[in-house]
Amino acid sequence: MATATAAVPSAPTRSREVTATEPALVRRAVKAAALGNAMEWFDFGVYSYIAVTLGKVFFPSGNPTAQLLSTFGAFAAAFLVRPLGGMVFGPLGDRIGRQKVLAVTMIMMAAGTFAIGLIPSYATIGVGAPLLLLLARLVQGFSTGGEYAGASTFIAEYAPDKRRGFLGSWLEFGTLAGYIGGAGLVTLMTALLSTHDLVAWGWRVPFLIAGPMGIIGLYLRMRLEETPAFAAEVAKTESNRPKVPLREMITTQWRALLLCVGLVLVFNVTDYMLLSYMPSYLTSELHYDETHGLLVVLAVMALMMIVQPFAGALTDRVGRRPVIAAGCAGFLALSIPALLLIRQGSLAAVGLGMGALGLLLVCFTAAMPSALPALFPTRVRYGSLSIGFNISVSLFGGTTPLAVTALISTTGNMMMPAYYMMAAAVIGGIAAWFMTESAGRPLPGSAPSVEQ
Repeated sequence: MATATAAVPSAPTRSREVTATEPALVRRAVKAAALGNAMEWFDFGVYSYIAVTLGKVFFPSGNPTAQLLSTFGAFAAAFLVRPLGGMVFGPLGDRIGRQKVLAVTMIMMAAGTFAIGLIPSYATIGVGAPLLLLLARLVQGFSTGGEYAGASTFIAEYAPDKRRGFLGSWLEFGTLAGYIGGAGLVTLMTALLSTHDLVAWGWRVPFLIAGPMGIIGLYLRMRLEETPAFAAEVAKTESNRPKVPLREMITTQWRALLLCVGLVLVFNVTDYMLLSYMPSYLTSELHYDETHGLLVVLAVMALMMIVQPFAGALTDRVGRRPVIAAGCAGFLALSIPALLLIRQGSLAAVGLGMGALGLLLVCFTAAMPSALPALFPTRVRYGSLSIGFNISVSLFGGTTPLAVTALISTTGNMMMPAYYMMAAAVIGGIAAWFMTESAGRPLPGSAPSVEQ
């Protein structure tokens, strides 16, 4: 029997058949993983809702549209390098350990966000300002490429088999909390500061907050032991894991990678549609008041946060596949009615339509953090999940607002957001049909896991 060192009494113990993990250690692992996700989406919320101000600071062309496009161009650049980050950090996490790589991604995420708050304006250093902004965004995107897959793998490998869905759901709870925190802080500062003060110095404050957040997150992650599953895998060879070539990882896991891409596609298309595109849709297409539109989205996310842990626990009881399938069926059947409600324009109708879509989205946010890591064996889990997840996000999730805007412009059909979500639901439903149920079962390549 292999045991953890005596210096860490709360570490997991492993017998030849079962891994037993201390509940306090599991809770620390969940907190440390979720905080990184919260930081990523805190930055996302801040950048999205302060984009107009950033355009004035870094791209003073005198053309508001050009400023906004330039700002979101720098934002989109982060998505382009995410797959590269996944290809670097994922296989590295399978070789040297999840905890070490997650500590590095936390440092890079915090440093990239904090650095934006320190960049001089265009008026001070000229073209160097937007170039530094782009560099900081690339650092953020590269580190994010290893963050979600690593965090979900970390929680999944620590969690007991019977509670993996519930514990994994807290990862997306962190996502929602970070987004609400970022968007809410920008809303508050916009209300309290004049336009002059916001452009002069106020925009820096949300980004500078990332520094203390990163230090806290790094402290939490450095206190953790390596996951029991990875430690057992290393013990098999009595050495560090050998490097798995990227080509071999793809050729041996192609079926699981396809399923991962399909599941992440429906997850992220609906996520970015609701949380990123709909505020712009309400404002630009339906001429809805910008502040009220933002508040509606924040209220929907607050509702999702309340439901999230209960939905995660439900996946442990009935399975991941039924919950994911229910979400796909719901988007297929209700996307058009929900968008018709939203298009009526009244606060009640918009709230009801957005709320319905938000509750359907919870089917994915609650199930995916535990379902996706279970697609791959321990030996290549971090790397394979990083590749599949980031390719799908970059190709389909991050492009959702741009693609839907282009479709509406080309066809003149204001129902395109509904059709787009329905198409994603079909692909996600097919992936859910072919995936293997993982609820209550050990992760592939790992021993059964229980709480001490």
